[in-house]
Amino acid sequence: MQTQATKARQFQALHERGIFVAPNPWDLGSALMLQQMGFAALASTSSGLAMTLGQRDGQLAREQVLSHCAALTAALDIPLTADLENGFGDSPEAVAETIRLAAQAGLSGGSIEDFTGDLAAPLYPLNLAVERVVAAVEEAARQDSPFLVTARAEQMLRSERDLDATIERLVAFEKAGAQVLYAPGLRDYEQVGAVLAAVTRPVNVLIAGVKRADVAGLQALGVRRISTGGALARAALAPLLAAGREMLDTGSFAWLGSVASVAQLDALLPASPDD
Repeated sequence: MQTQATKARQFQALHERGIFVAPNPWDLGSALMLQQMGFAALASTSSGLAMTLGQRDGQLAREQVLSHCAALTAALDIPLTADLENGFGDSPEAVAETIRLAAQAGLSGGSIEDFTGDLAAPLYPLNLAVERVVAAVEEAARQDSPFLVTARAEQMLRSERDLDATIERLVAFEKAGAQVLYAPGLRDYEQVGAVLAAVTRPVNVLIAGVKRADVAGLQALGVRRISTGGALARAALAPLLAAGREMLDTGSFAWLGSVASVAQLDALLPASPDD
């Protein structure tokens, strides 16, 4: 097992040398399988984790999220960055404490978003949003291992779809010291390109929602990191819903013809010490 510092340096290097996909596992099993398949880094998903615990996204406490992340980092030999939502508090001090605890959990990085959690006033005022990023960056610099702070501008998901306002926030977050910038909700290459033209730090793109996007196309634009958010968890749950509906509606079990074999799954999981 590699040390936290080694994994963190690997995570930094991935952003420096080109594009990579950091898919979002929702539990330990999916994380180990994705690692075994060959991904170089992973990212946690708040919505995927919430679903495994029978809750909706945004309802989990900081302790639940970081306990989950600690279990993943202890088992993984590759870097893990985390969806730390809004830092689990409005104040810069709360954000800094979340970064400190996230580093203790063995994470190589984490994202802090500017979504308040209040749909009536979804975004923090820009000056406060910047102060929160500054607090995250300063706390990350105090850690023993490198910790990459990703600053998320949620405008395109949570408020009016205003690309100019989104870019204004990303530029401000870059000036505040964020090492990675992220605007979930971009819809096409034109919007992604506009973001990349405005900033110089590595940009993460949420692949869900970007029309006809692929790794080669995003690489040509200059994107450094691609994440899947909660989409992998939803993709895994879609057959469950379909199978359940089939059993209830028709009493049949045709879904059994498309399940993964035990051998396929066992090949992607670590053997027990007795094997």
